[in-house]
Formats: sequence, structure tokens, C-alpha cells
Amino acid sequence: MCGRTSCHLPIEVLARACAYRDRQGRERLPEWKDPDKYCPSYNTSPQSNSPVLLSRLHFEKGADPSERIIAPMRWGLVPSWFKEDDPSKLQFNTTNCRSDTIMEKRSFKVPLGKGRRCVVLADGFYEWQRRQGTSHKQPYFIYFPQAKTEESGSTDVAESPEHWKKVWDNWRLLTMAGIFDCWEPPEGGDLLYSYTIITVDSCKSLNDIHPRMPAILDGEEEVSKWLDFGEVSTQEALKLIHPTENITFHAVSSVVNDSGNNTPECVTPISLLVKKEPKASRSSQKMMQWLATKSPKKEDPKTPQKTESDVPQWSNQFLQKSPLPTKRGATGLLERWLKQEEPVAKRPHNQ
Repeated sequence: MCGRTSCHLPIEVLARACAYRDRQGRERLPEWKDPDKYCPSYNTSPQSNSPVLLSRLHFEKGADPSERIIAPMRWGLVPSWFKEDDPSKLQFNTTNCRSDTIMEKRSFKVPLGKGRRCVVLADGFYEWQRRQGTSHKQPYFIYFPQAKTEESGSTDVAESPEHWKKVWDNWRLLTMAGIFDCWEPPEGGDLLYSYTIITVDSCKSLNDIHPRMPAILDGEEEVSKWLDFGEVSTQEALKLIHPTENITFHAVSSVVNDSGNNTPECVTPISLLVKKEPKASRSSQKMMQWLATKSPKKEDPKTPQKTESDVPQWSNQFLQKSPLPTKRGATGLLERWLKQEEPVAKRPHNQ
């Protein structure tokens, strides 16, 4: 499944990240529809607006179907046939759509038959892995492998918005296959565009984290075929829906667990091998001080060295090569991470 994503790029940067070539081979940028409805976020949850890519032909009759539009849409598909006056009254979850039942459920089959295919845009998505034998869930940020970004200048520049525009210009957006629909309130009012993300069985590298993953369209050719509902039939388009191994990930802080947290810390890598020592309370500190002065001193037995097998076997693909940066601030951590060359993704091992 996919229940949380990140898409924090500013409007102009997001458009540049979606550059494409039309049927005449000209390089184009997609145009925005209702850009005021887009709210960049590191921590996007269902029922909020996210940007999707779709053919201009959905909005303009006779338009070139190869031309693309970016439109913010509500995450969680509201079927066009829904009769209630409030989308929140929908009694079933449409955040995701399973690929194996997509042609069985009316909510998805009808818009798919009308060619209402879209590409959901994100920096990446989050998934939680339950640690064996505990109730704790470790969050991961999952995305396309990235090319090495250019080194930036001073620290002050690195913290500026201008720097981030340059850094994220090089980011390859995650392109997920989706279906959208258009709902009109029974009593009249603004049309509501909403979408669902198609999911498939996880690829091998992600299976230990979660058994499901979004259907990812890997490359311009797949994106183009999925969007071209006029030339590419539903049956042909559905052949694009399958797991992909071209994916990478790293562990992130539990700060992402709260959807109200919207900071770079949500996507910044952490090391699962580093464990913080519990901080003693004031009363405990006083007790230890008293014992140190009142109790006879004893020789401390030598602490046996931990063997390699005693070290937790969690792997983190970034931080095995370089430790967690010491620069303060989540933005600084993320900026340091973005400069690193992308290693090959590794599978986490259950403890």
C-alpha cells in the first residue's frame, strides 16, 4: 500500500522536473491547472491535495493528447456516481487500488474505462516495517535512485531557498500510476478531482519492509503510454502495472509518523546502528551522586567487548559509507545527504 508521500518542490521546480517531449519532439514543460491548490509538503497524507500529471485532452476537447497538465487533486478517489453531499461520507477507502481487483470494483473500473489515467508525482513515499517481536514500526523513505548532485557553496547558501531550487532541479521524481475521477456535488458547486494510487506486490528489495508497493512507471516511455489513453488501450496500459526493482530506500526518523510534521527531517536518513543512551532523571542522578560518595569504591569488572554478531543487523544504505552528519538542523542533514553519490539499495534484515 501507499499511505504517505513527500512532494515538497516549489511549483516552478516541480514543472521543470516533469519536462517532456511532445509528438513533434519539442521539449516542453507541463502547464499548471489550479496551482493555488498545491501545497508543497514533506509529509502528505490522504484527503489532502497532491500533484498529478495527465493529458491536456482531459480538459480541452481537440487538444494534442501528448501535451501534459499538472493538476493538484484530492488523494482518495471520490467516484463520479457518489450521491452524498460530502466526500468524507464515502464508506470505503479509495486511497489505493489493488491491481489484481482493479477491474472488479466499480469505483475504479468506470474511470479506468473512460481513460482517466494519471501519474502521481512525489519525491518518494513512506512505508513502515514492524520490527520482529516488538510493536515498534520503523519508517522508510522510498524513491528512485538519484544521480549525484553538485556540491554547494557556503553553509549560509545551503540553507537558502535558492540553493534548494538548484539541488532539487536534479531530483528524479517518483512517478506512480494512478486513476482519477471527477465528482460534482449533487446540489451543485465546484467539481472535485480526486485520484487513487494503484498498488502491486512488492519487489524483492522492499518485501521485508511491506508486502505491497505503488505501481511505479519507470521512465518516459512508460509514463507516455500510461497517459496516452487515446492511442494506448486499457488492456495495453495495464501491462505497465508490475513491481520494479529500480528503487532505493533509507530509514528515517519517527517524526514522520505524525502527519502534522512537515520538515526536511521527514526524509533525512538516520542510522539504525546508533542507539541513544537513556538519560537519567534528576532523582536518579542524585542517587548516583550519593552512592558515589557514601559507598565504598569497588573495582569495575571489565566489560566484555561485543562481538560483531552482537551488533544489530539493521542495514542503512547511506550511512554505512558515511556517518550521520554532525551539522545541526534537519535541512543541513538533508543537504549533506543530497551531495552523496547514490549507492545500491540494500534489504533491511529483521532483528
